Amino acid sequence: MTQVRVLIVDDLEFMRSAIREILESAGISVAGEAVDGLDGIGKYRDLRPDVVLMDITMPKLDGLNALKRIRYGDPAANVVMCSSLGQDRYIIRAIQLGARDFIVKPFKPQRVVSAVKKAAGVEE
Repeated sequence: MTQVRVLIVDDLEFMRSAIREILESAGISVAGEAVDGLDGIGKYRDLRPDVVLMDITMPKLDGLNALKRIRYGDPAANVVMCSSLGQDRYIIRAIQLGARDFIVKPFKPQRVVSAVKKAAGVEE
C-alpha cells in the first residue's frame, strides 16, 4: 500500500492526538497538525498531504472557509470534514465545497480510517 500522508486540522489537542493515534495504528502517516483553519491552509501549502482531516468549528477561520480556500488553491485537494455538528446543512455545504467525505463526532476509529483511505483513493 502506498503511504498516505494526512494533515489533521482541529483546535482541540486531545482530538488531534486521538485522530493521530487512530491513523498511525492503521499504518497511515500523519504529515502534520494544525490548530485552526488559517494554520491548516498554511500547513497544507507547505506539506502537500494526500488527505486533510479537518474540523468545522474552529477559531480564527472555520473548517468550511478553510476548505473553500484550500480547494481554490488546489482543486484536487482531498479534504474530509469532521465535526460534532451532525447537522445536515453543514454536511451539505461541505460536500458542495468539495469535501470528499464527512465524519460526525464521536466517530468510530474504523470510520476515520476508511474515510481517509477512500479520499486518498486507496483500496481497503
